[in-house]
Amino acid sequence: MSVTDPSLSAAHAEVKAEITRTDTKTALLLAFVGAVLAGAFTVARDVPLTVPATVAGGFGLALLVGAVGMLLWSVRPNLSGRHGFPLWATLTAEEIGAAVARDLAADIAGLSRLAVGKFTCLRRAVDLTLTGGALLILAALLTAGGAA
Repeated sequence: MSVTDPSLSAAHAEVKAEITRTDTKTALLLAFVGAVLAGAFTVARDVPLTVPATVAGGFGLALLVGAVGMLLWSVRPNLSGRHGFPLWATLTAEEIGAAVARDLAADIAGLSRLAVGKFTCLRRAVDLTLTGGALLILAALLTAGGAA
């Protein structure tokens, strides 16, 4: 096995750390959105809503469900075999060492594309969550104000 360039090893570690951070943020946002959805359904069941509040709340809930979909898509396992575990599961110990030494730059590029995809989904989910939350607040204000 050849000696790996330290800058390539550092870049590889950085990309893997970014994927981990993105997955952690995704998990936290997924838990938050789940709690908001549960709370909204509980409140909507117990409070008489006006038509405008129902419409605004319905759109808000739809956006939150869309955010959940984006979050789940961003953490969906990639089993195509291009990087990491699926590829390594098909190799012997010697082949893994040779593949890592030979293809570290390609792995960094592939993992970077994966990280950007995850980050993009997370960003869209945050946008949907903010918009959905704003609509739920509007629905609450319409209900509290008694708008008809």
